[in-house]
Amino acid sequence: MERNRYADLLRVLAIGGVVYGHWLLISVTYRNGQLSGADALDYVSWGRWVTWAFQVMPVFFLVGGYVNARSWAAHHAAGETWTVWVRDRAMRLWWPTAVFLVVAVLAVTAAGALGAGRTELGQACWLAALQLWFLPVYLLLIALTPVMLAAHRRWGLAVPAAMAVAAAAVDVGVAGPPHLHVIGYANYLFVWGSIHQWGFAWQDAALTRTWWRPYALAAGGAILLAGLLAWGPFLVDMVGSGNTNPPSIALLAYAAAQAGLVLAAERPVSRLLARPRLWRRVKRLNAMVMTTYLWHFVPVIVIAVAFYPTGVMPQPAIGTAEWWELRPAWFALLTVVLVPLVLILTWAQRPMVRLPAGLGSSGPWSPVLLLLGLGASMVGLARLAIAGFAPGGHLAVPILFACAAGMAATLFTGRAPPSAAEPRALLPEVPDQPPRAA
Repeated sequence: MERNRYADLLRVLAIGGVVYGHWLLISVTYRNGQLSGADALDYVSWGRWVTWAFQVMPVFFLVGGYVNARSWAAHHAAGETWTVWVRDRAMRLWWPTAVFLVVAVLAVTAAGALGAGRTELGQACWLAALQLWFLPVYLLLIALTPVMLAAHRRWGLAVPAAMAVAAAAVDVGVAGPPHLHVIGYANYLFVWGSIHQWGFAWQDAALTRTWWRPYALAAGGAILLAGLLAWGPFLVDMVGSGNTNPPSIALLAYAAAQAGLVLAAERPVSRLLARPRLWRRVKRLNAMVMTTYLWHFVPVIVIAVAFYPTGVMPQPAIGTAEWWELRPAWFALLTVVLVPLVLILTWAQRPMVRLPAGLGSSGPWSPVLLLLGLGASMVGLARLAIAGFAPGGHLAVPILFACAAGMAATLFTGRAPPSAAEPRALLPEVPDQPPRAA
């Protein structure tokens, strides 16, 4: 299948928003001999409006829905089963993630042996694991893609509309009596799943068949968002626990406005991407998106450990004029570390495209084993995103074991048949806003 160049460009641009947004909003501090972290939004009130420019997670799920719809339709038409397709997609996520987790375990072990403080180690490991929240949600949507795509083909845009109503009902249950906060986690499916469904509608042109439909989506989302912010219990910021942990109907309205504008720009931008030189650059950068997403907090830890305790880099109060003046230097230092890190990792991970998507013999147990593997993976990765690799300075062995067991169960569901084998690239369809610290 010919690649959608515009979808690849969206991933590249979105990862830039993810990286620099995180680097701006999560401020590392060093006080009384200890490294810690602070949310810049707690000190810069007007900065909550700036989060609208950095909340790009809807773009990733929109593109993910588009790509998953194309992939499943093509593979299913070729006779591939749900088990084989889901396993292949899941393992494309798992191989680079496994490298990240192994390096994290080795780093924590080495830091502990060298006498790193437990509190500092726990903070650093929590920061490094924040972005993993995306993976369990995306794994769930991959597993549901065949049934949700079938629902889309039957009921069209009524499916995400129903999911939006469900998301609003969840918000009512959370905000109103009896304050059922636990049901808020259902919105990880209803909100992000609704955006994923828009990707299906993009893929079959239901949202782009006529010029006005993307604008209608954008206008509807903007009107709903304005009403929710004016008369509802929702915060302005689109990053953090207010609207993203768990996701809210306000975030979905924002996503609709964003997605509509993104889809409206497809035709003119696609004409630019027909230029061979520009497309080669986008293609090269797109291949690094997953690696960049997984590792972009590492430079923050490296620079903070190297420059803060030694006093090389000053630490003005967050939100002050001096703090803002130092942001360009902060970004430059982090970029200098991130670029070679990503290039080296991308080169080192190239052999992973030849790693198998499945091992062992398949049988009637394969779908059950795959479901168990996905379940363990989602639980383990979600726990890592919340608590980090080393809560309290000690490796989260049970959580890491759940991740390893989930990956192994997913892998050992049987080899793919020769007809389904194809060259695989490291998954570029990721990555963002993590849960903020309370």
